[in-house]
Amino acid sequence: MKTLTGTEIKIILQEAKTIAIVGASDKPDRDSFKVMRFLIQCGYNVIPINPAYKEIIGKKCYPNLSEIPEHIDIVDIFRRSEDVKQIVLDAVAIKAKTIWMQLGVVNEEAGQMAVDAGINVVMDRCIKIEYTSLIAHRS
Repeated sequence: MKTLTGTEIKIILQEAKTIAIVGASDKPDRDSFKVMRFLIQCGYNVIPINPAYKEIIGKKCYPNLSEIPEHIDIVDIFRRSEDVKQIVLDAVAIKAKTIWMQLGVVNEEAGQMAVDAGINVVMDRCIKIEYTSLIAHRS
């Protein structure tokens, strides 16, 4: 599976409008919460996915990707690596453009499934860190 370049990742982040956070949490100390809040502040339409919650940061929370009534550009995964395959299958079904596996989340088989379906894959990288280094302007 090909690793995307910084330029390719920058284009993904610039073109994306809607990001689903799979494994979102309402706990402010959790990385998924911090990343979700950051992405909202950056202007993205962020949709939390977690069957345990009805709402996170004022956003309606969905139990899974298939129940989201709008197109998803990036599926950002905050789940264990072994849970990624089903999420990728769901992402393929809804025709997401990009699968983003956060730092520490690696599943080569699931990543290859996504690539085979024509979906971009970013693995073992933090979307907040990448956004900050590739897009955010520093003064």
